Amino acid sequence: MSKLLNCLVKKNKSDVPVWFMRQAGRYLPEFRDLRSKNPDFLKLCFDSDLATEITLQPLKRFNLDAAIIFSDILVIPHALGQIIEFKGKNGPRCQNFDINKFLKIKEKDFLSILSPVYKAIKKTKYKLQKDKSLIAFVGAPWTLITYLFNLKEKIDSKNRIKINNNDQLKLIFQKLDEFLKIHIINQIDAGADVVQIFDSWAGLISEIDLNEYCYKPNSSLVNFCNNNNIPTICFPKGLKKNYKEFNENVKPDAINIDQDIDPLWAIENLNNICIQGGMNPEILLKDEKVALLETEKYLDIFKNTPYIFNLGHGILPATDPIIVKKIVDKINLRGK
Repeated sequence: MSKLLNCLVKKNKSDVPVWFMRQAGRYLPEFRDLRSKNPDFLKLCFDSDLATEITLQPLKRFNLDAAIIFSDILVIPHALGQIIEFKGKNGPRCQNFDINKFLKIKEKDFLSILSPVYKAIKKTKYKLQKDKSLIAFVGAPWTLITYLFNLKEKIDSKNRIKINNNDQLKLIFQKLDEFLKIHIINQIDAGADVVQIFDSWAGLISEIDLNEYCYKPNSSLVNFCNNNNIPTICFPKGLKKNYKEFNENVKPDAINIDQDIDPLWAIENLNNICIQGGMNPEILLKDEKVALLETEKYLDIFKNTPYIFNLGHGILPATDPIIVKKIVDKINLRGK
C-alpha cells in the first residue's frame, strides 16, 4: 500500500506522505515551455499524451508520494455545454450560462467530451511507480456554480453570498451531483486511487446556506466514493471555524486545511480524520531556512495525527523548484 493510502485508509502516523496542489504548474520551467507551445488551456487538458506528461513532470523532479491528474474542475461545465474562458488575470469566466443546454446534455455526450481525461489517467497510471498514488479530482457543486454565475463578482460587504433557494438552483445542483458522480466513477475505473473534492469558494457561502450548498453536496459525493471503495480528501477552502461542522457532517477520509486555519486548532477540533495541508504557499517564496523551519513546525504539530503534507492552497507560480525539493527531501528524510 502506498504512503498516501496508508495514511488515508489505515490512519498511519509514522510516515508522512507529501504532494502539492498545483505541483504540475507554472513554477516548473518544463511546464512553462510546454504551455507556451499550447496556448489553448482546454485543448491541453484534453490532449491525453500532454496531460500525462504534465502530470508526471513534478514526480521526475521530486520524490512525491502522489500524482494528481492534470485537468481542471471546469471541464465539467464545459462538458455540460457551457462556454468557459480561460483568459486574463481574473481567472476563468462562464459566458452567458445556458440552463437549457446544461440540463439537456446526455451522459454519452458528456463522456465523449471528457474521454481524454480518462485516457490520461490510464496512461499516467501505467507510467506511475507502483508505490505512488494517483489522485483524481472534481470541483464541488457550489464552487462550479460560483463559476457558472460568476458569483465572485457579487459578494457582499462580509465577503459572503446569499442566494434564494429557487427551483432553478435546485435543478442545477441535482444535475451537477449526477454528472460529477459520472465523472468520478469514470476516473476511478480509469485507475485513480483517491478523489479530492475542491470546494474552493465554500468560504463565500452565507452561514444560513452552508448545510444546503456545502455540507449536503459534498457529503453526497463522499458517500458515492465510499460506496465505490475510494478514499476522499475534501478541501472546503475559507470555512474557518466551520471546518469542524463540515467534518462532522461530511465525514471524508481527509480534510485539507487552508492557511487561515491554526494547525493547533485543527488538532483539537478535527477529530478522527486525516489532516492534509495548511502551510501558507507564500512561505515557499521566502528563503530556504524560513521554508524549512515552517515545514518542521507543521511536521511537529501533526506528529501524533495522520497527516499528509501539503499547502493551504496551490504552489504559487513564483516558487523556486529548489525550495520545493528541499521541503520534499526534508519530509522524506524525517520519515526514515
